[in-house]
Amino acid sequence: MKILDYAFAGEGMQRVFENEKWTVGIKNWKPANDVTGIDCLERHNQTDELFVLIEGACTLIYANETDEGIVFDAVRMERDKVYNIPATLWHNTITQKDTKMILIEDSNTSMENSDILNLDAEQIAKVRSLA
Repeated sequence: MKILDYAFAGEGMQRVFENEKWTVGIKNWKPANDVTGIDCLERHNQTDELFVLIEGACTLIYANETDEGIVFDAVRMERDKVYNIPATLWHNTITQKDTKMILIEDSNTSMENSDILNLDAEQIAKVRSLA
């Protein structure tokens, strides 16, 4: 037996380790996560998701559904902190080209138990202003 290591240097996210319980991915900048490309939020209905910023800059955009509609907010990530996105919270990441993050989630997280919220022009403007 030996120790294994994993890396990913491409655009976007790639799962680099997975077993029956959890998965670890490396998430790098991609155009859809740039402030000029952001157009949706997602939520995972059954599982939490964790992010750790390793390099660059990332703003976690999130939204809660209220009686008055969707309320947006943001957290500017700090390096070496663990950020927990609770199940059912709308969220997305806005990153810069030099950004690298670690993502940890349940291995059963998929689009079958997640939703996408496409943002309208007004919502995109609000999200960009938070970034």
